[in-house]
Amino acid sequence: MQDVQNRPDKRNIPIDKVGIKNMRYPITVLDRKNRFQQTVASVNMYVDLPHEYKGTHMSRFVELFHEFKPQVSLRSFENLLSRMKEHLHALSSHVEILFPYFIAKEAPVTRSVGLMDYTCRIMGSSDPDGKVDMVLEVIVPITSVCPCSKEISECGAHNQRGEVRLSVRFSKMVWIEDMIELVEDSASCDVYSVLKRPDEKFVTEKAFRNPKFVEDIVRDVAEKLKRDESITWFSVSAENFESIHNHSAFAYITSGPEQPPYLVTSARPPR
Repeated sequence: MQDVQNRPDKRNIPIDKVGIKNMRYPITVLDRKNRFQQTVASVNMYVDLPHEYKGTHMSRFVELFHEFKPQVSLRSFENLLSRMKEHLHALSSHVEILFPYFIAKEAPVTRSVGLMDYTCRIMGSSDPDGKVDMVLEVIVPITSVCPCSKEISECGAHNQRGEVRLSVRFSKMVWIEDMIELVEDSASCDVYSVLKRPDEKFVTEKAFRNPKFVEDIVRDVAEKLKRDESITWFSVSAENFESIHNHSAFAYITSGPEQPPYLVTSARPPR
């Protein structure tokens, strides 16, 4: 049978990224408490395409990921990126895995347990020289109380649920749980899936005693990350879904240049 993808293309235009997007696949990720956790990911895989080729072999992406037996680790990512370049005759390769990560979390007073899900993303690339770049990202829901509202009001203060997006590059292994805890410790209060009345009283009063602007939250996260020698780069943003405005409040800090433009993101993992 003729291989149409390998036919020559006369337009003399290389393609930066070509591949598959939003492939759902079961994966295994490292879990600090239980060693491993099973979840379902949305996977994007790309390579570059030289100008002389008409197309790439899309089925090979799926075959390679299946061989990967997806247990996500730094070493397995490097192997996958290398094999993609080898089997698809490419100079660069890119993989993005977006997935929900679950943590059993106790309520602060009653110790009632519920599962919290956090959106996580692992992004990797291998350039023509074989240099591998890895970025780990977590999206963490938080609660914040407005310091200005508390200061000017005779009673109460407006509060809202927010979302912190933290991305890091690292020199040694970073636990997803550590990133989540760092963010939650920087908010007015963290979010729980199960709260009884004593717990609700606790989190309401804790947040009220600890008001934070989005500016405070990103600065507190950045301050902690700068003291961590294993973090080589980070970006952190906080968005508050305002309870008294028809818009969100937003703040962003990065320790260096923006993430590479090849990283094509999805808003949420598959449900």
